[in-house]
This record gives sequence, structure tokens and C-alpha cells, in this order.
Amino acid sequence: MRISSEHALLAKLLARLPRPSPAVLVGPGDDAAVVAASRNERLVITTDAVVEGVHFSRASSTPADIGHRALAVNLSDLAAMAATPRWALVSLVLPASLHETEAEELVDGLAALATRYGVSVIGGNITRTDGPLVVDVTAGGEVGSRKWLTRSGARAGDEIYVSGTIGGAAAGLEMLQSRAAASECMTRHKRPEPRVRLGVAVGRARAATAAMDLSDGLADALEQVATASGVGLVVDAALVPVDVLAREWWTARGVDAVSAALAGGDDYELLFAVPRKCAAAMRTVTRRLAHTPLTKIGEFTKDPRERVVLRAGKKDALPKGFEHFANR
Repeated sequence: MRISSEHALLAKLLARLPRPSPAVLVGPGDDAAVVAASRNERLVITTDAVVEGVHFSRASSTPADIGHRALAVNLSDLAAMAATPRWALVSLVLPASLHETEAEELVDGLAALATRYGVSVIGGNITRTDGPLVVDVTAGGEVGSRKWLTRSGARAGDEIYVSGTIGGAAAGLEMLQSRAAASECMTRHKRPEPRVRLGVAVGRARAATAAMDLSDGLADALEQVATASGVGLVVDAALVPVDVLAREWWTARGVDAVSAALAGGDDYELLFAVPRKCAAAMRTVTRRLAHTPLTKIGEFTKDPRERVVLRAGKKDALPKGFEHFANR
């Protein structure tokens, strides 16, 4: 059934959301929300939108996939800042072709992820469009005083760590576009998993000086952190943890897997700059979160012009990451 009433749809969607936490004094249904801040915590706010035809395809992603993704990309940004997610505002820009059940399933996917991380959806908006489906989320979290992480804190000599494996989501998108057999890489593209617990743990342990999520790829994150921090970088290609299935996919097509993994986006892993004196603290975090591997892949250097990938002793230039207006 097509959407016939904004207010009726809104009531149905609100009923599918998790119950707000006690910190939400005024939630959905009013002109604005009222939230009580925790004592001695600092508020961290981010916003990101997912757009049909740019970030997902309705032909290959379910409505629940889209809702999950819309919140996940925002939680990943909070994780990179070492912030614990607390609340989200959700705006739905719905095309006339969307059915009411699809809107409900979309909110179900978002609500399931919100429940997992204790996120309260405190408000938002619904509007109609003649264009593509858009889900715009603003998310807020909290972090202890001076315990947040930024892109600008890396120093020469800091070691570069990355979480998880790289390239799975980019390979998954290629697989979806080529109608390949089902693969875990496709799931990584459609349903990214934000590294919330890792980001918070690293921040609390003061184990890193800088961080960034890999929404636009590892190469992009390396470039952004190095530029913001005024340092160079050297990465060892042999240490980059390329996803096994992604490596097989690219190798079978004559594509260099490391270069493809560095340039590909949508992994939503985390990059950290770790001073050598903090190596023990990072090992402690790794032991506590044994299901989230961390790999040292290189170090930041003094020369701010240096962007090097070492391959068997040869120096190659760091490939370009994804950039919305450049990658068309």
C-alpha cells in the first residue's frame, strides 16, 4: 500500500522505535527534543545522509538494510571520536513510489541497531519527494573531558593501526553490480558494522592520539589524518589486512588487491595513530576486544609531503581514496 497519510505513518513508525532512555525528557511528538546531559561528559554531534543511487540501491538492499546503514554510518563517526552514542534524529525523505510497509521495514532496521547500542531516537521529520529515497540522521554521543579523538593529533613516529579487514565492502559493491553469487562481502557493503566499542575503549585507555573512520576508504583516511596533523606517512603493503574474499575476487580479475582495498570505501573500520609509549595500552584494548583485530600497518613520518606505500622495498604513491565530486 502506498503512503496515504503522513500522520498515520508517523504514528506507526514511532511505535517501532526503542523506548527512549530516562535521559530523554521530551522525545518524539513535540517540536523539539529535550535531553539531559550526563555530568562531566562532553557532547559529540555528527550528521550524515544516505542517498539512493549514491550510497545504496533499492534493487539490491532491503529497506531494513537501508535503515541499518543510515544509523551505522553515524555511529561510526562517533566511534572515531571515542564517543558513546546516546541519541539520534532521523529525517526520512520518501519517494511517492515507496510503500508503507517498506518505510516500516526501514525503521525496523534502524531501530534494531539503535537498540543494540542503547541509542534513543528522539525525533526527526518525514517529507515526500519526487526524487530518490534519502535517510538523513543526526546522532549525538558523550565522551569524557579531553578523552575525545580527532584527526589532527598524529605525530611523527606514531604507529598506524587499523581495525578489522579492508576492502570487503568495496568488493561487495562490485559483486552486487555484477550479480555475483551471494558473499559476505555483499553483507559488509549493505550492513556496515560500526566499531563503537573499540573507539570508546581506545579513547578511555588514552591509547591513541588521532583517529578516523574509513567511510571513504583507508587511503582517504590516511591522507586526511596526515594532512590535519601536518605529518607524512609510510604504509607497508604486506601488512594491510585485505579481506580474504575481496582479495580472491580482485586477484581473479587481475586487479591488485592491496591498491583496490586502500582506495575502496564503505568499510567503516577505524584508523588510529598510536604513540610507541601507548603500545601497551593498545595491546590491553586488543585483549579485551579479542573479536576486533587491530593491525599495525605503518607509521606517520616527519615530512608532511610523504605519502608512501612500501612494496617489497619499492616506494609507491598512496592511491587516492573516494571523493564524492571527484569520483563521477
